[in-house]
Amino acid sequence: MSDEIKEDPLIAAHKPSEDGFPFELETDSLANSMGLRLPNRSIFIVQGEVGSGKSLIGQRMSFGLAENDVKVLVITTELTTRGWIEQMESIGYGVTEFIRTGQLMVFSRFGTIAETLPNVGIEHILNSEAVTKADLVIIDSASALMPDDLDDNGRFKMMQTLRRIVSEGRSIMLCVDENEMDSKLLHSLRTSAEVVLDMKTAMIGGDIKRNIVVTRYLRAAGPVQTSIGWRVEPSMGFIVDITAVS
Repeated sequence: MSDEIKEDPLIAAHKPSEDGFPFELETDSLANSMGLRLPNRSIFIVQGEVGSGKSLIGQRMSFGLAENDVKVLVITTELTTRGWIEQMESIGYGVTEFIRTGQLMVFSRFGTIAETLPNVGIEHILNSEAVTKADLVIIDSASALMPDDLDDNGRFKMMQTLRRIVSEGRSIMLCVDENEMDSKLLHSLRTSAEVVLDMKTAMIGGDIKRNIVVTRYLRAAGPVQTSIGWRVEPSMGFIVDITAVS
């Protein structure tokens, strides 16, 4: 009898990368400015108001992660599945092949075209089978799915659920708008998260300037800039403004 122990293929498929999840692309230098890899077993908070660019950051991350062989699940509450794919194509991030191979999974609260799925909350998503098949889950916008009537015990259970998921080697990116969720729950998320990115915009000389303010970034594999200027160009995708990086 062989003494070799065979590993469960499902467990093997979701072993965490001890170096984190790579998201670099040849077309931009975002990874070089922001830690090289996203830490595993972590919660990421991307916070910003409407129009601040948090959805675009989620799209850039989903494409970069898929390009680096990370299995990604995207939940969108703002676009249909088709609309999300078309948005990605418009900025130069073709994802059709990733979706075909299962490298990238995309689900929408509005279905493929416009068939609304009622009563979908964050608990339904976190407990879904799709989460178990991904290395990293991006929920945009997670604040639209959060319950607004939680007491202290409810907030603790929410954090407990998130921590259980990430303890299995996955990471979760929550894109949130502070104006549409419970402030105490948001505070709990920010204080517990390994990575907190605040999306800022300012009008300078008639142009909108966008910045990612890196409020927290634990277990970074490389240098982390405190403020990263950026923009998105059609067919070119995400572009780091090197004159606005500090």
